[in-house]
Amino acid sequence: MAQAVQLRIGHRRISILFIGLGVFALFTLFFALPSAIPAGPSLSKSLADHKFSLPKYTDKLNPFRPASHKPPEQKNSKYGGSSWYSNWNWRSPFSSSTTMDESRSLLPPLEDRTPIYCYYDTTIERDAATKEADSALLLTWRRAWWAQGFEPIILSAGEAMNNPLYHEIQGAEMNPILKKDIMKWLAWDNMGGGLLADYKLLPMGSRQDHLLSFLRRGEFPELTRWEDLGSGLFAGPQPKIAKVMTEALQNRQKKSAKDLISAVSSDSFRVDPSHEALAYYDRKTIEKNYPKIAEGNSANRAQSLQSLNILINYHLHNTWQDLFSKGIAVLKPFPTHTTTLIQPAVELAKRLASCHDSPIPASCPPNLPKCTPCVSSYPMKISTPARYRNKTEIFTIGTVPHPYTLKLLDSFRSDIDVAYIRRETQRDYWLYRVFQEVLGTGITASGRVVAFKDTVAAEYATSRSLWLTDDEDTPLQDADWWFGFAVPMDVADDGKSETPVPGPERRPKPIHDPADGPIPPDEELAREPGLLAKAREVGKSKLESDVRIREAVEAWNLADTEAWRFARAFLARSRVERQQWEKEESKYAGGAGRDTNDERQSGRTRWKDDEK
Repeated sequence: MAQAVQLRIGHRRISILFIGLGVFALFTLFFALPSAIPAGPSLSKSLADHKFSLPKYTDKLNPFRPASHKPPEQKNSKYGGSSWYSNWNWRSPFSSSTTMDESRSLLPPLEDRTPIYCYYDTTIERDAATKEADSALLLTWRRAWWAQGFEPIILSAGEAMNNPLYHEIQGAEMNPILKKDIMKWLAWDNMGGGLLADYKLLPMGSRQDHLLSFLRRGEFPELTRWEDLGSGLFAGPQPKIAKVMTEALQNRQKKSAKDLISAVSSDSFRVDPSHEALAYYDRKTIEKNYPKIAEGNSANRAQSLQSLNILINYHLHNTWQDLFSKGIAVLKPFPTHTTTLIQPAVELAKRLASCHDSPIPASCPPNLPKCTPCVSSYPMKISTPARYRNKTEIFTIGTVPHPYTLKLLDSFRSDIDVAYIRRETQRDYWLYRVFQEVLGTGITASGRVVAFKDTVAAEYATSRSLWLTDDEDTPLQDADWWFGFAVPMDVADDGKSETPVPGPERRPKPIHDPADGPIPPDEELAREPGLLAKAREVGKSKLESDVRIREAVEAWNLADTEAWRFARAFLARSRVERQQWEKEESKYAGGAGRDTNDERQSGRTRWKDDEK
């Protein structure tokens, strides 16, 4: 017992000893150590004498530090006065911190488009009217898949003949119908696999649809077809495509089989039941759902194809309208004197809200039997709000003005100077007003620029909004490719209307809510075109006085200027991307269809390494 008490006392004394040592150490640290360090000038002099400096490791490790040299110019990075640099750091508030160039915009890297192929047999004799109808239908197919983020490519016998298996298949005894079907497989195999579609199969749904997102990724480890779509769509790698064709050649039933699916075993394909976002206008579907078009097929094939093309455009347009059930918002953050400025956006909205003529009115796509058909008496709503609202049921069309254009219109003066800009205008006021509802009032200008860039160019952003600029002379020339269908146009616009469309009297007028701002009187509206023309003139002028005021306005509104340049460059790059693609495909395809020149029948081999 005594030993236990003594042991506890010993432990207690040891604890007290450690506590005392700790207090002593703290006392020494806080009171003794500072007195040993020279203070004031003596320390500074000591450091100066030894020229002591810490290495700036943080700068070397910081990936967001400004570049020391201008990045190299990329291929096809200029168009229409815009220049850009594609980089993963595109969300930087100000592009010049990376590009080292005030006029060069940072854009997100272009995503690789997954190729989707279709086979068009150019060996079949067709009359001129049928060729023209086929060409229009192929254009519709290409446009719809391009708008969904794919690279549509039309193949012909040239690609099939370039396949090493071509001669073996031509010498095999098989059903002639099967032999024609295998030709498209030879062409597809020659291109390295991927996606193979019928040109009457089109994407008919939201860009966010799971199947379309899966197809865009371009990863197809298994040879896949889709239930109830027959030969409408296939996906798979090249080795398995070659294996299936070899199996078809070895099949004893190949003399009676009429397509490759029936010439091979059922387990050669993985069958996917999900295809809600795909519309297939094959003969069986047309006869069942659209008998009016089927009746004309036997009498006049060209006329039937033309009617089918108009019907498909109507369905593509109507599907887009159903996705945005709450209408189209044409932003007008400065309602008093910007009516002329946003007029191209309003005109585009009117055309998008109108109804295509259709050979079968009030019909629905085969994959969406419960759609809401477009009815002229109940048009799609158009509004002109002053604020951007991030809602999936609303499609937004914005017009991004150059700061000088905005200041000239808002002041309603024919001339402004530097003193007026600095004393009587708010900085970066366009971005502030546009994002006031979404971001509130406490966000800095640089933060609003980042939000704007996300709205323009982030994933799926292009399917929910379109941002034009004030210097875009013909904003509708790319509209068909932005939306994936022939946007209705009047003959009076350019005389090149592709489809029968409603006249102006059947189009809805924009709904102007008094909460969106006042409607300017007619006499003020009459002055707007002249002011807008003056602003555009100054924007292109090389006169020293014009350059000085323009640069002063840009310096005073850095965030608004960055937004204008970004939107302008983004539109320009999208146009360059499509033009380069069309230029490349024109070597193999004439217009929308195929070029049958002998010199182009030798085929082509498309490897991913070559594209890179």
